[in-house]
Amino acid sequence: MSPTVRSSPARVLLLGFGAIGRHVATLLAPERDAGRLQLRAAERNVATHGHRTVPGVELVTTGQDTGCPTWPEALAEADLVVECAGVDAAGEHGPEVIAAGIDLVLTSVGALADPNLARTLLAGPGRLWVTNGAIGGFDALSAAADAGGLDSVRIRTTKLPTSLVRPWMAPAEVERLHELRPEDGPWSVFAGGPTEAIEQFPANVNVAVGLAWATRGRPGADVGVGGADLPEDADLLRRSLERVQVELVADAAAVRSRHEILATGPAGRIELGFESAPSPENPKTSGMTALSVTRTIREALARRG
Repeated sequence: MSPTVRSSPARVLLLGFGAIGRHVATLLAPERDAGRLQLRAAERNVATHGHRTVPGVELVTTGQDTGCPTWPEALAEADLVVECAGVDAAGEHGPEVIAAGIDLVLTSVGALADPNLARTLLAGPGRLWVTNGAIGGFDALSAAADAGGLDSVRIRTTKLPTSLVRPWMAPAEVERLHELRPEDGPWSVFAGGPTEAIEQFPANVNVAVGLAWATRGRPGADVGVGGADLPEDADLLRRSLERVQVELVADAAAVRSRHEILATGPAGRIELGFESAPSPENPKTSGMTALSVTRTIREALARRG
C-alpha cells in the first residue's frame, strides 16, 4: 500500500488586521484547526496593535517593528494575500503582490476606481479576486451585463448621518448631519458616479465600485467566451464606472446600513436590497463583508488545489 500523501497547508497572509481581518480569522478557524491553513496578519505597527492578536494567527509587520516577521519575508512565503486594510494599503502593496505572481483577494474594491491601479492589479501574473463585500446578487447582474442586457445601473446607500461626516465638509453640512433626527426623514448627501463617490466617501462606497465591476460585461461580440483579456477587463470596468450611478443618503431612522440596487435594460428589471448585521468586531463595519471575504478566500484556495 502506498503511503498517504498529505498536502501542505495553504499559507494565507492578511494585509490589515482590523475588524474585517479579525472576523475573517475567526471564520477561518475550522481550516486552521484542521491544519489545512496557516494564517498570518500584517500590521504597520505590531507593538501598538498587539491586542488584536487572535490565537493561531502570527502577526507580521509592514513597518519597522522588531521581534516579528517582516512583510517581505511573509510575502515570499504566502500562497494567497488578502487585503482588508483600506484603499491606500491596496494601492501601496497590491501591485507588489500581483507582480510577485501571488493571488490577491481585494476587499477595498474602491481601489479599482483608479484606472492605473486597476490595470496594474489586473495585469498578472498573480490573479485578482474581487469580493462582493456587503452586497450580493452579482450572479444575476453579471449574467445580464455579459449579454449586453443592462442599460442603467443604480445603487442607493442609506447610512446613519454621523457615519457620513467627512473632513472636507463645510461646518454647516457637518452640523446638519449631527443634528439630523429620525422625524426629519432621509437626506441625500451625494449623487454621482462611483469614482467621485470613492474620492469623497472612501469608507462608504466600496460597494458601488464592486457593483461596477460585477456589471462591466465581457469583451468581444461573442458573449459566450469566458476569460477576458485583462487590460480589456480594465477598460470594461472604466466604462462601467461611468454608467453606474450612486446616491448616498443620511437617515437618522436607519437601524442598519442599507443598499438598494436597481438595474434595467433588455434583460429586464432587477431590484436588490441588502441590510447586513454589524460586524462582531466593530459595529461600524458590515458583518457581511467578512463573510464575503471568507467565501472568496475558500474559492481561491479551492482553485489553487
